[in-house]
Amino acid sequence: MYVSIWCHNLNLSSRSLAIALVVCVTLVYFSYSFNACLFASISRSLQQSNLRNLLTLQRRNVSKDADTAPEATTSTAMMPNSTASVASIGNGIASVDGAPKYQMLRQQGLRPSRHLPDTLIIGVKKSGTRALLEFIRLHPDVRAAGSEVHFFDRHYQRGLRWYRHHMPYTIEGQITMEKTPSYFVTKEVPQRVYHMNPATKLLIVVRDPVTRAISDYTQAASKKADMKRFEQLAFVNGSYSVVDTNWGPVKIGVYARYLEHWILYFPLSQLLFISGERLIMDPAYEIGRVQDFLGLKRVVTEKHFYFNATKGFPCLFKSEARSTPHCLGKTKGRNHPHIDANAIERLREFYRPFNNKFYQLTGINFAWP
Repeated sequence: MYVSIWCHNLNLSSRSLAIALVVCVTLVYFSYSFNACLFASISRSLQQSNLRNLLTLQRRNVSKDADTAPEATTSTAMMPNSTASVASIGNGIASVDGAPKYQMLRQQGLRPSRHLPDTLIIGVKKSGTRALLEFIRLHPDVRAAGSEVHFFDRHYQRGLRWYRHHMPYTIEGQITMEKTPSYFVTKEVPQRVYHMNPATKLLIVVRDPVTRAISDYTQAASKKADMKRFEQLAFVNGSYSVVDTNWGPVKIGVYARYLEHWILYFPLSQLLFISGERLIMDPAYEIGRVQDFLGLKRVVTEKHFYFNATKGFPCLFKSEARSTPHCLGKTKGRNHPHIDANAIERLREFYRPFNNKFYQLTGINFAWP
């Protein structure tokens, strides 16, 4: 009898112990899960708060950097091999952009940042540089400054840090580009570009210099109602016998003289010459050459362009900024004033030897009249 009671009590004790053990394990599991969730929630909140504070601080620094960046001089920071080190200055500041697409890229582990340009459109004025820029910007791997920065000719004393701040945000694999046509004709610019990066690729749009001069004059005359006639400005003393080589629109067209400065620092393999005439008549062909030169896949093709007969200029079905068909602007494709045929023929005679020299230097015959 006593043995039976003892065994019964032993069974109850074992069952109670098992139940207690299960209860304890359950409590420990729920306690751990609760604490883990609480800790994770707190961590996320702290991270989000820190990220917001960091973004706010960096945006303020970017703004401050643009307004108060100290002026740099052409010292060791400007040596030919210093591109990587200069581009990394303030990289933490430059890596923040509030645009949604860049926020998405950061979530994917990509960090957009500003870099000094890999490629420059250096000229020539009134030859089609704006068209070239807008056309090549259709490529997803090309990012360009929206306006002419004029760093190498007007703002060089501000230093490369200032220049980099004016570049667009890019991610790895994208090309940074800037366009300022006056670079081509400014004597100091080739050496300055070389000091920034001797591997810089250079795009040069050229056009029949007589037509270019008339286009240059047309633009200036549109801003000044009382401007003298083209013939009065292009020649000395009103006679067609002597061309005024000091007048800007005429002087710029002597391409060979300026090219000689550039090839002192850069081999022809780093220069691509684009025909302004063909850029208008067959933009897909010229943009195809540009894409090949930059090592890009041919993404921009005939499907991106249509010809506007009224403007006499190629237009875009869509661009980086707009998804609807549009042309480059009212200032493109202006009607030129009537110029005396004798004046045009005299200018062609003046330019002919310079054009031939340019053909020899580039190895390209542009067949200008």
